[in-house]
Amino acid sequence: MLDHFRGKVKEVNLITSSGGVFEVTVNGQKIYSKKETGKFPAAKKIIDLMEQMND
Repeated sequence: MLDHFRGKVKEVNLITSSGGVFEVTVNGQKIYSKKETGKFPAAKKIIDLMEQMND
């Protein structure tokens, strides 16, 4: 994902948590939540969601 968005994303942070929570937030907007969907996303899913934000 970093290679895909190189030059478009200024910063990436990984924030650890407990309880199996995995959320992806871009510019303060949550775009994916494992807690809400019940499943871990494929990298392609996250890339697609991030690209939709740029449309």
